[in-house]
Amino acid sequence: MASSPLQTIENQLPFLSQDEQLRLIKSLVQNLRKPVGTADFRGEMAAMAADPEIQAEIRQIEMEFSSTDADGLEGM
Repeated sequence: MASSPLQTIENQLPFLSQDEQLRLIKSLVQNLRKPVGTADFRGEMAAMAADPEIQAEIRQIEMEFSSTDADGLEGM
């Protein structure tokens, strides 16, 4: 089984010097402080919308819930 990136980092922590651990913490903090851009989010959503597997899943969900189309909630 492949390790996740987090598991890999956690496994390597005991082998890092104190200076290297501090650099890692600084990098993490800097990364967390970066604003999450709406352009990134929109790009990711556009990629998901274009993904054939996602489209197939959406069609399946629509089919499963098609019986609720006549529930009287139109126009909401």
